Amino acid sequence: MPRIEVNGKQIFRLELEEPSPEIKEKARRELRETPDIVEQSKKELRDLLRDEEGLITPYEYDQYLMRYLRPTKFYPESALKLIKDYYEFKIKHKNVYEGLLPSKEKNVFTHDIITVLPKRDQEGRRILVLSLGKKWKHNKVSLDEVYKAAVMFSEAAALEPETQICGAQIIFDMDGLSLQQTWQFTPPFAKRIVDWLQDSIPLRIKGLQIINQPYIFNMVFALFKPFLREKLKSRIIFHGSDRKSLHQQLDPSCLPEEYGGTLDIPLIHGLEWYDMLVRMEPEFEKINAYGCKKGAK
Repeated sequence: MPRIEVNGKQIFRLELEEPSPEIKEKARRELRETPDIVEQSKKELRDLLRDEEGLITPYEYDQYLMRYLRPTKFYPESALKLIKDYYEFKIKHKNVYEGLLPSKEKNVFTHDIITVLPKRDQEGRRILVLSLGKKWKHNKVSLDEVYKAAVMFSEAAALEPETQICGAQIIFDMDGLSLQQTWQFTPPFAKRIVDWLQDSIPLRIKGLQIINQPYIFNMVFALFKPFLREKLKSRIIFHGSDRKSLHQQLDPSCLPEEYGGTLDIPLIHGLEWYDMLVRMEPEFEKINAYGCKKGAK
């Protein structure tokens, strides 16, 4: 399993094994994940995918089916829609997705503005952190590069059964956001991000935590607001510098000291992530090989 070690001590690994009994109970309670429903849903989704002549998918593999059945609570038709939306979105934005591989995206990782915290939150969710303020040199790293890195993290996370069940949280740390940086955001970029999060990502996005945002962040959020539906809008929480507010969403034990947390594991830096993702490159090549056939929609 891909892992990251610091000073010979493992601080992160991709968790591909079966979930714990506690997480399985969460899946039963929240996702209808029982043996009978799972088997019937896999069979129905496999049949649906087999009949989709315009799609190339590895539908014979249970792991692939589960990746889409869990976020859609084991409703096969909904899972099929998610799969089709996911692949059609990649075609619509092929300038970003075509040939997307970790080895081609080293630049964004050298600037250390995107990371996953080494510990899950109190609900078992992965936590992705994007620092788009003073850490972000917008003349050296484009928003498209940041987006590509977020996509690669999400693809890796979606391989983990526990993350499929529990979902993910995203922290946007906007500390030091400048006026020049706000100009990098455009309505098409905002729409792409929102469409991705709402319709085209096979992950349960359970919360978007906005922290350390200055007043001018309102200009950025105004671009995103028209595209948000109520479900995602209700999961966006603005904390500013109020750590107590943040801790109501994310337990301090999973947060670093700079966010008022007590995390006792070293944070993982950009090039460490880059090295791990590059080791996973064959998996990304497989991901790129699937999708809509040329000329099909």
